[in-house]
Amino acid sequence: MTVTTDPAPPPPPSADDTDDGTLATFGYRQELRRQMGRYASFAAGFSFISVLTTVFQFFAFGYSFGGPPFLWTWPAVFAGQLLVAACFAELAARYPISGAIYQWSTRLSSPVFGWFTGWIMVIGQVVVVAAAALALQVVLPPVWSGFQLAGGDPAPTTATGAANAALLALVLLVLTTVVNVLDNRVMSAVNRIGVTAEIIGAVLIIVLLFTHVEHGAGVTLRTGGQGGTVTALLVGSFTAAYVLIGFDSAGEMSEETRNPRRTAPRTILSALAAAGILGGLLLLAGLLAAPSLSDGRLATEGLSYVLTSSLGDGVGKVLLADVAVAVAVATLAIQTAGSRMLFSMARDGMLPFSARLAKVSPRTGMPFVPALVVGVLAAALTLLNLASPEAFLAIGTTCIAMLYLAYAGVTAPMLVRRLRGQWPATDGGDRDELGRPLFSLGRWGLPVNTLAVVYGLFMTVNLSWPRPGVYDPAGGHWYFQWFTVLFVGATVAAGAVYIRLGGAASAARKPGRREPAEAVRI
Repeated sequence: MTVTTDPAPPPPPSADDTDDGTLATFGYRQELRRQMGRYASFAAGFSFISVLTTVFQFFAFGYSFGGPPFLWTWPAVFAGQLLVAACFAELAARYPISGAIYQWSTRLSSPVFGWFTGWIMVIGQVVVVAAAALALQVVLPPVWSGFQLAGGDPAPTTATGAANAALLALVLLVLTTVVNVLDNRVMSAVNRIGVTAEIIGAVLIIVLLFTHVEHGAGVTLRTGGQGGTVTALLVGSFTAAYVLIGFDSAGEMSEETRNPRRTAPRTILSALAAAGILGGLLLLAGLLAAPSLSDGRLATEGLSYVLTSSLGDGVGKVLLADVAVAVAVATLAIQTAGSRMLFSMARDGMLPFSARLAKVSPRTGMPFVPALVVGVLAAALTLLNLASPEAFLAIGTTCIAMLYLAYAGVTAPMLVRRLRGQWPATDGGDRDELGRPLFSLGRWGLPVNTLAVVYGLFMTVNLSWPRPGVYDPAGGHWYFQWFTVLFVGATVAAGAVYIRLGGAASAARKPGRREPAEAVRI
């Protein structure tokens, strides 16, 4: 008698095979190296936010305009950004593709609208890279006076401080560009180590400052700042608005992340939540531990003054050195996100010199030309600081407004699709790599999405409003007062000219499809 047995079942596909197959359904082949795990994905989002970099960079500004109550703008902005992040988490689960903002906006609306959203986002990211690199000026000279290469007063609001900030930023941008063209394993390792050091440093600073409290919690209700209460708080909210951006970077790195449908949504939310909690505690600890709230130093030197005054030069300078590491890692992460956005748009033939921008090095698995472009453009922007100290604030607020506008370019068409009953979408499947349902807001989707759009548009207007007391306090520099409005307008106009003169055909194509000369075989 012959005994027959069923053939052994084939082994389950590996995570890499599943991820590569998912990418193929969107019209792309796997070119970037998929080597990032969950912590590396979290690090990509957290390092872009970089709570130490941005809180130290903008604490003095927020306090000078809002006074102690500017602390209360933090939970308001945090709540608003959580709404946006929840929408992005739904999208990351369904479209795990590099160039997340561009890809999401295009698939939710039209290729032309998505192109404009991606264009605004990538220019905004270049500005953010420049603003992050300039933050070294806030921490390095207090650590060692030798870092004040330009001599004179190191305060960023002075001519010598602004010039030195540009010099330090240029050195940092050279280093981050080198790392960004080496290998994504090097970049990912630097990110992970830097984020770990930043989290440990932030916790230590919070704990130590709370052990040196000089004031009761009631000081957070003490009026102060410039202008009326409402105006003071609106401007004071710039600190939180600048800190709590970039959580979408976990989505930007989806093509380099294992199990991105499952990983990216969770790391988008966890990166923002961690930064929101740590940043809020850092602001509170800084206010309560400040030796004085009225001597003017808190409004000019910010947390660097609190650290060195409350904890002593030794401990304070060690912690400031940790902040400098956070600044470097943040600059690296933001440059990486910007280069992935350029790569994604170029891969679809959406930009000038797309063939070069879309090229991935077979040796490193990195799109090195976009990293060079972002680094060079950011370096050029930092040179504005040589012209005037006001450029620092103009660059900072412009990049925030650009990113908020790009975020609205995603949440607004998403809301339209939701109202039409066309969202959540399942065109890429309704299960993640582990066979579990994709992240979804369920019945909370409509109210969350609606509030995210309202919040995003409100903050874009608030950030862009040409307040002379904010952008041109000394007077005589109207172009700084209107810098954000002019820069955003010029970005949109340049995009319109590009489409009009030859980019229309490119912008009208669906993502994932190229001209025959650049075709990708799947």
